Amino acid sequence: MGDILEEIVAYKQKEVEKFKKELSQVFLESRVEILSRSEMVSMKLALKNSTSGIIAEFKRKSPSKGWIARNASPEKTAYSYQQNGATAVSILTDSEFFGGSNAHIRLARQEKVYIPILYKNFIIDEYQLYQAKVCGASAVLLIAACLSKDQCRNLINKAHQLNLEVLLEMHTEEETEYAELEPDMCGINNRNLGTFITDVNNSLNLIERLPAEAVKVSESGISDIDTIRQLKAVGYQGFLIGETFMKEPEPGLALNQFISQL
Repeated sequence: MGDILEEIVAYKQKEVEKFKKELSQVFLESRVEILSRSEMVSMKLALKNSTSGIIAEFKRKSPSKGWIARNASPEKTAYSYQQNGATAVSILTDSEFFGGSNAHIRLARQEKVYIPILYKNFIIDEYQLYQAKVCGASAVLLIAACLSKDQCRNLINKAHQLNLEVLLEMHTEEETEYAELEPDMCGINNRNLGTFITDVNNSLNLIERLPAEAVKVSESGISDIDTIRQLKAVGYQGFLIGETFMKEPEPGLALNQFISQL
């Protein structure tokens, strides 16, 4: 792991322990029991059936760019994404580094966002899976660079027990070995989480390392239509795009214009 990722994970370990003291896992488990009766909206199926495959991201800031949209409304942005053709919505829930919150997903659901919502955070503990379920997520992001293979396997199994799908994010050739754990979706991150340098060629270079039958998602650094077409041609079905839309005054309208060009 690079310096930035190490810092984030170290912080996350302390943050999770703080959350556990404030709200016990037993309490979250009781809430999940109630929610388990509700139907999950499948992000995997949505991507399989979508013509655009765009996962539009709500992100207020990042460690590399600072504040992108400090005052953006999570519920209004997510609803606008839905109304303007997003296949799914990704919501950053990390507060310290990305200006997010679990409440942002709850607010989106209250705003009648019914398409799949990806809980995007740095998940290192099953407690966070309960948090994701309780706030209304359909799927969670697991990052290979943050986890041993055994940790990742256990978290995938637990997520599935909670009726959550998993998008497993990989960045290097070595990390693509994690794809054998059979997540619901395989993601290739074009951004190095240590340096935050982005190169879309990473998705093109690593796709042959992924299982042929996997639903494949390219993440980060996608800002133009030609890139989407190139990624589709080699087999990607999902495209996670955040800053391209969030830097615009109306992210939903920016998404609409982007899709219309496709």
